[in-house]
Amino acid sequence: MDKLIITCAISGAEVMKEHNSAVPYTVAEMVREAKAAAEAGAAIIHLHARYDDGTPTQDKDRYQVIIEAIKKELPHMIVQVSTGGAVGMSRQERADVLDLYPEMATLDCGTLNFGGDEIFVNTENDIIYFAERMNQQNVYYEMECFEKGHIDMTLRLIKKGVIKPPYHYSFVLGVVGGMTGEERDFHFLKESLPEGSTYSVAGIGRFEFTLAELAIKHGGHVRVGLEDNIYLEKGVLAKSNGDLVQKIRELAKKYNRGIATPNEAREILRMKKQ
Repeated sequence: MDKLIITCAISGAEVMKEHNSAVPYTVAEMVREAKAAAEAGAAIIHLHARYDDGTPTQDKDRYQVIIEAIKKELPHMIVQVSTGGAVGMSRQERADVLDLYPEMATLDCGTLNFGGDEIFVNTENDIIYFAERMNQQNVYYEMECFEKGHIDMTLRLIKKGVIKPPYHYSFVLGVVGGMTGEERDFHFLKESLPEGSTYSVAGIGRFEFTLAELAIKHGGHVRVGLEDNIYLEKGVLAKSNGDLVQKIRELAKKYNRGIATPNEAREILRMKKQ
């Protein structure tokens, strides 16, 4: 098996300090959490920008400040920006960060109920818009799929030539309104991927570590982080993103999976050189 690529989603757009005081808002806090994740073994930092008061933003200037600060401390780290933003943001607002020509970005592949009255909207035209922008700007995309229909959408857009290889997916499972994170769900999605794809699994809340172990066992990759889960174990808050990454590192030992460095991750994912 390839070495394990660990992505760490350090901040998110919804989780707040009221949930876990380690959630980063400021630039200094973002750097602190990125370093903790990297030191524990993360190769990719999944980044949602925040203002100092915790408000999520897709403003490219704020992203640039955060990315530059992280890269100053971690020059080889892959920084994956979010184009999902936060619920209610417009297509143009969410795409603002692409003007920075990031190395890697997420491509959300379908609409999803997010609980209550919240709907995370990703129409077919939204997906085409983001994919074409990323193709033009040589941005490597990770296709975020919250359920099987989202994978089917990617297959349709692959046939149309909109989504181009290499194909790298992220299964985001356990979101309220999306697919749950049981073992059957993992296998259903894994077996639906186009040939030659790579994939990572992000389990939300209680699904984080059970799904991580499945991905490790079956040759996939893993995303963890305070965006997805604030607990190290039931009732025990993680003290940092690094705690969550370290737990994955220990799980990987069980299956003799080495941990990929950022450069090794680039090779495994067949990322184009910038």
